[in-house]
Amino acid sequence: MSKFTRDGSGRNMFRDLWFSGFSVMVLMLASGSAAVAQSPETIQKTKSVKVSPEQLSASFAEVAGLVEPAVVNIDTKGKVPEVQVEGDSKGEDSDDILEFFRRRLPSRPSYAVGSGFIVDRAGYILTNYHVVEDSSRITVRLQDGEEFVARLVGADEETDLAVLKIETGRELPFIPFGDSDAARIGDWVLAVGSPFGLARTVTAGIVSQTKRETPSGNPFQRFIQTDAAINRGNSGGPLVNMKGEVIGINSQIATSTGDYNGIGFALPSNEASHVYEQIVKGGKVRRGYLGVYLDSVKKEFADVYGLPESKGAIITSILDTEGAAFKAGLRGNDIIVAVDGESVDNAQDLISRIAAIEPGKDVRIGIIREAGKELESRSVTVRLDERPSNEIVIDDESKRILPVDGNSQKVSPLGLTLSEMNANFVKTFTLRGIKLGEIFKANDEKGLVVRSIDPTSFVADVKDSAGNPALSEGDLIQRINRVNVTDLDDFNKVAGKLATGSSVVLHVSTYDRRTRRVVPRIVQFTIQ
Repeated sequence: MSKFTRDGSGRNMFRDLWFSGFSVMVLMLASGSAAVAQSPETIQKTKSVKVSPEQLSASFAEVAGLVEPAVVNIDTKGKVPEVQVEGDSKGEDSDDILEFFRRRLPSRPSYAVGSGFIVDRAGYILTNYHVVEDSSRITVRLQDGEEFVARLVGADEETDLAVLKIETGRELPFIPFGDSDAARIGDWVLAVGSPFGLARTVTAGIVSQTKRETPSGNPFQRFIQTDAAINRGNSGGPLVNMKGEVIGINSQIATSTGDYNGIGFALPSNEASHVYEQIVKGGKVRRGYLGVYLDSVKKEFADVYGLPESKGAIITSILDTEGAAFKAGLRGNDIIVAVDGESVDNAQDLISRIAAIEPGKDVRIGIIREAGKELESRSVTVRLDERPSNEIVIDDESKRILPVDGNSQKVSPLGLTLSEMNANFVKTFTLRGIKLGEIFKANDEKGLVVRSIDPTSFVADVKDSAGNPALSEGDLIQRINRVNVTDLDDFNKVAGKLATGSSVVLHVSTYDRRTRRVVPRIVQFTIQ
């Protein structure tokens, strides 16, 4: 059974199709073209191809012939790096004279190849951003061998997409976007590209899954998963349906070897076309933004809060007192259940939908708010801000250190050892030299600190949506099942009533070393 794995260094083996001039992990794409080019009208007016079993081979050939003329090769020249000497040892001490000279040669410009495909007869080309990132020159080669210097119109790092423009003086064949939302599990698809430099390679497979979230992805990368062979070289190439329409841009693979393991991922065309249109119109992608931290409503949260279904997004924290959410009166622990009258499935769904709305526009947000023991339904009007670019918030739980001292007690059936936030604990609680006890106190954070987690307990195996431990040593538990907890007795009163099958919702605060903020989170699980 294939699965996502990590290598011995802890690096994620789930990889984007990144590439560089000399890296073994480079995934390059140099697409070829069909022998006979077709007009823009021919490709644009492509009709649905019959896919009966006896005609399948002919159908694949027809689709491949339709799309190949619009697939282009992209050659890039990287910016010239500074002369560098690697390693700490002096050349005189090196046992390898060749290595001695090699390390002193001037650095050369890096060259790489990739692919893209024409999406407009005027010469607009869509590709992966990492194909052209940090390039000093971008050369596009058409199916007939003609080469043109391309201009980077704009790029979007969130989706790893870039738009190029070439001036040919004539109309070019292009591939139309299809409706990626219409893609069904089991549909036949073709991936076009040049894996390992083998030009004009077409592979066939099916749609294995849709809206797939991946460990290295973000809210704007919910992929189409396919078993069409995608290897180093398919990056940026089109994934097309049997009508010859692009329904995805090949972007990532899940692999333990660096090569094809039967699981590839393509960014859906509906997201890609949205990005493309905004870049062509304004040079960049503008996304709506609430300015909140979010978590998804799961079964346990719905059980504890008495919600009719496990749907919605929970505001765990308001990021900015000058931001859209704060100005509209939204609060931490509000449950967002609707946007402009349409229900919200989870946090990812909310982020995607808010991002799709132009900044500055007003939206109606339906929320459920806790009012004592009751829940109230409300509607709030929010004028959206613009989402900051390159916003990354990382909670690296692997770097937490166990605090010492303070009253502690193991709590069953959760398998947790907790400490109260007394004066001695506040004074001594540190994390890699950072006085977290004082930080929690300065932020007026109250609760119980997780001293340790029994590795044999089921809680140790509970993961968050990214596959990381949901609860770690050093976390501050502030609420359990809607009850505030500041001492062990409060916690034990609730925990003592839990049994196998009980739903648990913990409100937790964690210190984020990167942002130097205390970040609220919600941990949800069922007692096993």
